[in-house]
Amino acid sequence: MASLRPASTVARLANTLSRCAATAAAPALAPREKTFQIYRWDPEKPGDKPHMDTYKVNLNECGPMVLDALLKIKNELDPTLTFRRSCREGICGSCSMNIGGTNTLACISRIDPDTSKTIKIYPLPHMYVVKDLVPDMTHFFEQYASVQPWLQREEEIDYGKEQLHQTVEQREKLDGLYECILCACCSTSCPSYWWNSDKYLGPAVLLQSYRWLADSRDHKTKERLEKLADPFSVYRCHTIMNCTKTCPKGLNPGKAIAEIKKLMAKTL
Repeated sequence: MASLRPASTVARLANTLSRCAATAAAPALAPREKTFQIYRWDPEKPGDKPHMDTYKVNLNECGPMVLDALLKIKNELDPTLTFRRSCREGICGSCSMNIGGTNTLACISRIDPDTSKTIKIYPLPHMYVVKDLVPDMTHFFEQYASVQPWLQREEEIDYGKEQLHQTVEQREKLDGLYECILCACCSTSCPSYWWNSDKYLGPAVLLQSYRWLADSRDHKTKERLEKLADPFSVYRCHTIMNCTKTCPKGLNPGKAIAEIKKLMAKTL
């Protein structure tokens, strides 16, 4: 004789069947089609000129972020669409682009649920374009390397075996600096950088420079400042503050640049 199921097991089975039946009977959601206009340019196509392509995405079948929509378009509608992405968490800075007129990260930029409004997506402004939404970051990272973004000491130490201690107050000076992910959203929003990017280092690189100038463990403050002491590297900043307004990490590059100017006036 078959053993009887416990009452609790029977109840759970009944609840599961009830939920399945309710799901099956539920009416399908009406499509919520969102229109995306995306900048396209392929240098490998002879005679191809920059243009905007239009795509429609059903928001019921898409994640909440702009990067989700881009991945859906690439996977299901147009595999030729090209863009950078990596972490999906606002950490790597790869998916920086201009969305709806603002430089930001696609992975943390929410899709406006209003389907009557079109989202326009461009690569970061005033940079050479490799393809579609991919800007050429070569010059940007060359400028970053020029400020020597690493710890420099007067004496030789055995890194990894000796600790370089800081007080709580010394460590707090790095807050708002070390979080920069080099996405270039701030630099490419800066009119001064648009006009003089060959000589002016731009907000992102100068914030990174100040990160080492403010570090109590670094001994090359004067040498670092001397490398910046020309009419363009720092002083093309006119405190327009687009950089601070657009930073997707909520940092303040404009303040960091002002601190560099104060250090230069005090030290040099």
